[in-house]
Amino acid sequence: MKAVVLDEHGGTEVLQIREIPTPVPKDNEVLVKVHATALNRADILQRKGHYPGPSTEYEIPGLEFAGTVAKNGTNASRYKEGDVIMGIVAAGSYAEYLTVHERQVLPVPGEISVVEAAGIPEAWLTAYDALVDKGKLQRNQKCLIHAGASGVGTAAIQIAKKIGSQVAVTASSAKIEICEKLGADLAIDYHAEDFVERVLAWTNQEGVQVVIDLVGGDYLARNLKAVALKGIIVQVGLMGTGKPELDLGTLLGKRTTLIGTVLRSRTTEEKINLTEEFGAQFLHEFRNKNCTSTIDSVFPLEDIAEAHTRMEQNKNIGKIIIKIL
Repeated sequence: MKAVVLDEHGGTEVLQIREIPTPVPKDNEVLVKVHATALNRADILQRKGHYPGPSTEYEIPGLEFAGTVAKNGTNASRYKEGDVIMGIVAAGSYAEYLTVHERQVLPVPGEISVVEAAGIPEAWLTAYDALVDKGKLQRNQKCLIHAGASGVGTAAIQIAKKIGSQVAVTASSAKIEICEKLGADLAIDYHAEDFVERVLAWTNQEGVQVVIDLVGGDYLARNLKAVALKGIIVQVGLMGTGKPELDLGTLLGKRTTLIGTVLRSRTTEEKINLTEEFGAQFLHEFRNKNCTSTIDSVFPLEDIAEAHTRMEQNKNIGKIIIKIL
């Protein structure tokens, strides 16, 4: 099969497409013929050597996929050959085939395309986990979502609105409009405005109950100012720069909960539980067209370097999709 294999780490030139053996599914796994995958910031970090994947013979990036079942492992029976599925993996979706536990995937609703499906798993599971499981966001509460036009951000806006919450986001001026179209109640241009001031004015100086932060760096101290008493800050990513500083006095005084979270390093059972919970709560929303994966652009596998460059330059609004087959 064809796959992007990292023999070394560095710039986009290390993204080499090679022929390697097709994997064999284990007992409870399915072999998936990958039709499309999607880029994530973690892929760029892995390419540069800053976010190692699992120890395997071939280092293949890629955290999510949509495709068809090519073969079942011995004890796998949930799906039949040809079923269209999507899911997350620890690595390996930049390839024509991959294997994954059969309970770690979801059926793709017939109402959406495989391209749209490829942009759902990582972003939506991350957003759901951050907002619902970690953030405990409730109806009529207010939340702040940084990087609102990212894949996770666009998913988080929609999830929060479905919960019945009010949403503030930060984004660059060119990306404000898409956030508002998805339902953001307050869209803040982080280049021109102080999000702390805007959020405090929006909440009558009380602050938001939940902050979802994909930026990190010097946002940490400012998030603490913007969060409400007994609020929750969920650190999902590290896109930003600057030295993170934390005023422990304010943290204690506000009784703030600060949570760090990632998906890749979780156990298979943890990923299965999250996948099944999200599927039960939100899969029907895609089937009914009430939720949508925000697609920025689509590249063939051969242009993987160009796709990485687009994400590194922060040009994308939503997900960058890579078509494999």
